[in-house]
Amino acid sequence: MPRTRKPTRYPEIIVAGTPREMGRQIGEQAGELVRRFCEIALESANRMASVPPDLAQYVSSQSMVYARKYAPHLMEEFEGIAESSGVSLLDLMFAQVRNQFSDEQEAACTSVSAAPGFTKTGHHLLAQTWDADPALDEVTIVLTRKPEGLPPYISVGQAGLIGYMGLNGSGIGCCVNTLPAPSRGIGVPHYFSLRRIFEQSRLQQVVSVLEDAYRAIPVNIMLTSEQGPANIEATPEQLYVLKDSRYLVHTNHCLHEELTRFNDDYDELCQSYSRLPRMHSLINQQEGLLTVRSIAEMFQDHDNFPGSICRHANPDDRKHGFIETVFAIIVDAEARAMYVSRGAPCSAPFERYMLE
Repeated sequence: MPRTRKPTRYPEIIVAGTPREMGRQIGEQAGELVRRFCEIALESANRMASVPPDLAQYVSSQSMVYARKYAPHLMEEFEGIAESSGVSLLDLMFAQVRNQFSDEQEAACTSVSAAPGFTKTGHHLLAQTWDADPALDEVTIVLTRKPEGLPPYISVGQAGLIGYMGLNGSGIGCCVNTLPAPSRGIGVPHYFSLRRIFEQSRLQQVVSVLEDAYRAIPVNIMLTSEQGPANIEATPEQLYVLKDSRYLVHTNHCLHEELTRFNDDYDELCQSYSRLPRMHSLINQQEGLLTVRSIAEMFQDHDNFPGSICRHANPDDRKHGFIETVFAIIVDAEARAMYVSRGAPCSAPFERYMLE
């Protein structure tokens, strides 16, 4: 029998209204995917660190306390998702905190942000490969939220996450990299602080909402902003902003001089040290200015395979060999467009999704 071709677009959902109304609409339209994501999250956490049920419940319940204090309106939406999807609040929260149980992370990404003066169209461009467990593809959606009194926001991520990478109507684009550094295990799940980013319109506001969060784990956030490319390296205790007038690149290790000492304490994640200069090299090889197409072509690069920018399964690597490029994203902030490849960029086309 002929093989069924994998769809090249993710399911698209649009919700609007109050926080609880949006949450219930997400559950109504994607409840089956939310339930499946909760199952995959548990499987994923147990692969990286066997998580006893009592510990899972404790971390989830305590992190929920921090989330409710930090962003009560987002907890309203969160409760709406759980109610409408038919999952418990703790199970859905576990899907948000699954990466808080171990220093062993299971996602490795390459991100770039380019200033208007460094792009052919004069637009802010933001892009990232998302290298993770390919099982997550089946529960990934493109979700547009239209909250009352706040900027509209389009994102790509797993059904049930309170927020993930994308673009808002104020021109704030955001991508996320794993950052090996100290963690404390319990605090505001970083998906909640990411969501708060998309409620802002200026870089300083973004920094402020991240500073306000009692962060549980380290995270790297690549941004577009009115001030040009910006990259935030945040540990639970520290937060630093990197800027450049042309472009910034980040992989999965600390770059700010105040944090680079952590690179000696944590294992390199998925050839992060070689992917960083390789991406710089590809950008510098460009004749002219960056475009959506040129970035898409860079993301197809297999130099240093299997530790390449475009990542594929490697059975010889017992630790991270299952990680693949599940999708790649390119954001054109001024065009209010998000281009996403459903699968590795070397074989999957970039489909365009618009923030209407």
